[in-house]
Amino acid sequence: MFFAKEDINEALRLLAADAMLFVPGEFFGVSRFVPWDSGGIDTEYTNTQLPPKDVLFPNTEKMYSFNLGADASVSEVTDSKKQIIFGIRPCDMNAVECMDKVFLEKGYADTFYARKRENAVFIALACTAPAKTCFCDSMGGSPTKAPAADLVLVDNGGSYGVFSQSEKGEAIVGLWDGILTKEEVAEENSVVCTLKTKMSEKLPGKLAGMFEHPIWDEVGRACIGCATCTYSCPTCYCFDIGSDSYGNEGVTFRCWDSCMFSDYTRMAGGHNPRPAKKERVRNRYMHKLSYFNERYGKTLCVGCGRCVLKCPSNMDITEFIDKAAEVAL
Repeated sequence: MFFAKEDINEALRLLAADAMLFVPGEFFGVSRFVPWDSGGIDTEYTNTQLPPKDVLFPNTEKMYSFNLGADASVSEVTDSKKQIIFGIRPCDMNAVECMDKVFLEKGYADTFYARKRENAVFIALACTAPAKTCFCDSMGGSPTKAPAADLVLVDNGGSYGVFSQSEKGEAIVGLWDGILTKEEVAEENSVVCTLKTKMSEKLPGKLAGMFEHPIWDEVGRACIGCATCTYSCPTCYCFDIGSDSYGNEGVTFRCWDSCMFSDYTRMAGGHNPRPAKKERVRNRYMHKLSYFNERYGKTLCVGCGRCVLKCPSNMDITEFIDKAAEVAL
């Protein structure tokens, strides 16, 4: 099945009729996923500067409202609106799978995330020309495959091939019935990333034995602790919880935090188990490449290249992976 590129706005209009529709766009000069407003859409982008994870895990999210008056009460803030994310790249869809493991598995489901995830529909757009900083295929992903997406679109030049992968995807196919041509089309699978790493199945276990290796002194020196890497990362999920009150009424909220900040691990008595940049960079890289793999059987870095592109100190996780792979233990 496919639909012509000139029908893209009609496809989006149909999606937005009964759901909040997010598409790649620009907000105050920053490319990110934004609500569709009946205008056009940029489908030629590689990756947005900010990932779409805030659709499921907002950078600031109200959790509870409370009243401290005579009839004291606490109530959970619920959000059950349907959301459609259109044009998500395969690496970011892979990141959603990582977030699912954190917020939905291991015996505990985060209700705030779970509600949004249940009501979300993901329409992936296969890559045709990955950026020079993309390396998803080195991390077990693919520029063209997004198995967790409900629907995958493949750019065939003058049209988009449509491949449904779930019941939600089939519902979208039905919604688009008037613009679809129901002929079999080829699914592109020859696109590869130019940036390659020496990531292997053995590296997570190897890193576990490198906790005190001098390599961490080297990588720690370059970091300036700005946390750009974590805020642009599609799989970072650290958050802090705070409260605001006005008189007897208030809200409890959570907001993104970062393991790259010294306050993140500072304890009430002042002790900090990660006192310097070395320890914080080590934790970040170990989490992405080893700890998460040990707990969930999946690497937390999806190879989107955002941290490589945006780091003001030119730190490059792919260079670290290659150096670690060459270390003799």
